[in-house]
Amino acid sequence: MFLPLFASLLSISIVNVALPAIEESLEASSADLQWVLSGYALAFGMALVPAGRAGDIWGRRRLFLIGVVVFGLASLGAALAMSPLVLNTARVFMGFAAGILTPQVIGMIQQLFSGPARGRAYGMMGTVIGVAVAAGPALGGLIIDTTSADLGWRMTFLINVPVTVAALIGIMLWLPKPQDDDAAAEPATAAPPAGGASSAGGASSDGASAGHPGTEPHGLQRLDPLGVVLLSLAVLLLMLPFIQFRSLLGGLFAVAGLVVLGIWALWERRLGRRHESAPMVNLKLFALPSYTLNSMVLGLYFAGMPAIWAVAAIYVQQGQGRGALIAGLVTLPSAVMVMLLSSRVGKAVESKGPRILVAGTITAVAAMLLLSGTAALMATPYGSIWLMAAALGAVGISQALIIPSAQTLSMHDVPEQMAGAAGGVAQTVQRVFTAIGIAVVTGIYFSVTAEQGHQSGIVIATLVIAALMLSSVAAAIFAAKRAAKRAALSAAE
Repeated sequence: MFLPLFASLLSISIVNVALPAIEESLEASSADLQWVLSGYALAFGMALVPAGRAGDIWGRRRLFLIGVVVFGLASLGAALAMSPLVLNTARVFMGFAAGILTPQVIGMIQQLFSGPARGRAYGMMGTVIGVAVAAGPALGGLIIDTTSADLGWRMTFLINVPVTVAALIGIMLWLPKPQDDDAAAEPATAAPPAGGASSAGGASSDGASAGHPGTEPHGLQRLDPLGVVLLSLAVLLLMLPFIQFRSLLGGLFAVAGLVVLGIWALWERRLGRRHESAPMVNLKLFALPSYTLNSMVLGLYFAGMPAIWAVAAIYVQQGQGRGALIAGLVTLPSAVMVMLLSSRVGKAVESKGPRILVAGTITAVAAMLLLSGTAALMATPYGSIWLMAAALGAVGISQALIIPSAQTLSMHDVPEQMAGAAGGVAQTVQRVFTAIGIAVVTGIYFSVTAEQGHQSGIVIATLVIAALMLSSVAAAIFAAKRAAKRAALSAAE
């Protein structure tokens, strides 16, 4: 189940070190290279919520299989591309496929596991996410530095093919076939699972009962086509300014995106009044404090931290004149920390989740300050990129503490039949915040670098990320206080 997720996230980070080779091999322009990154990100973000809802309705295992197959075929197409247009078309299909399969993973965890086992499953998911993001540049650098320029970048896409084939075999042999694949036509009216949303202040039945008057939707109407179009358009308009149009036009796109998002919310609210199963996203989902607050913590974390991988890769290669392999190896300590800690964190979430989340966000701030200090040392005889690598290991510790705990806590009260849509919404927020954070941090890095050089650029960029991480600390503390208050009230009852 986690193999395709690993491949889809690896395809985000591994391509960063492959861009120079793509430019040389396909004679790609800077705009072509921008769309190698942007096309994937846009399609990924736009597909998440509709795909999550579709999985809730028609079967998560079925949608997962479709996503895996399309991702494998699109990866093959990207590897064989002979022009920038073909490559970017394949990348868009890869992004859509990744957006289809990702929310199904969250939905299936929510469906197949409960209690401490669910925390361990999300811990494994956190391991996959952290390792894929951190190890991608190292793997890409190794491939490119040990092969020709043309073959190297193609291999970074081609490796997804055997991964997806192995995943398909594993899915068919070992992944249980849930009831939702056999009864896809049934409305989502089952009661929430034990340990689910029973304590959510009455919101647990939002998507689980047919208490509202009105006609229950059937067929394609259950997917809420207009809601899909409105939300996808809103995500597109919100992400474009940060990954492509960084200008006044981009600002207009962002404003338009907020307007469309508001229209979508009004539409979903109207549908919810007709029948609780009608909207693509039941807005009462956001009345669950555990979901809203912990998803926000994770979103704020993604608003800053992913940018460090782009900045570090640029600094090592352009600022220090090192190769792609070295740039990738600098990120390995982070991946190692994630692998060592995420599963352990997942086991402890059930009893110590809020405290772990607060500790993780504080660690993120400390890691950025440490990285800023080691970067400043690079201007002295005591500096070393391996000291920077050690500081990035602290970033891995923060990832291991934050991602499994926030993911588990955010889904704690979500009814099973809403899990896919809920996971899609949370992932979409992360993708939008990531696009914003990378645009802001890299923009600051390049601006400072143009005036004062790469050395000042990375010091300032890491301090900016540390400042952004303070917002996640505040959100985590607030979420922990709310969780403690709810626990106290439950104990009093």
